[in-house]
Amino acid sequence: MFEIREVLAALPAKDLERAKSFYADKLGLKPTEEGPAGITYRSATGGFLLFESTGAPSGDHTQMGIDVDDLEAAVEELRGRGVVFEEYDFPGFKTVNGIAEIEGERGAWFKDSEGNLVALSVQTG
Repeated sequence: MFEIREVLAALPAKDLERAKSFYADKLGLKPTEEGPAGITYRSATGGFLLFESTGAPSGDHTQMGIDVDDLEAAVEELRGRGVVFEEYDFPGFKTVNGIAEIEGERGAWFKDSEGNLVALSVQTG
């Protein structure tokens, strides 16, 4: 059986510098590594890679999730930095002020500068 050393999400970016600016200006993140493979961001428990791509994400599904301690505070802070949160209204799934109640958690979604759909979430149960 193989052992997992680390897991990184990989998000495509048509414009790597634009994406880097988005994550710096809107989320306050600084890269931990930059190289030929792309730009890597790490936290104590995971990370993600932005890589240059001519393709585009569909934005139809969550491509990366970020757990936070206080969802309302995180949404408010990011809105203050210009992040626009998605609003959804489907049978059994609706956001109110950008936040949805899901069994055992709450979440909010936004698209980055490249169209990647990113979720913020907090466990409730």
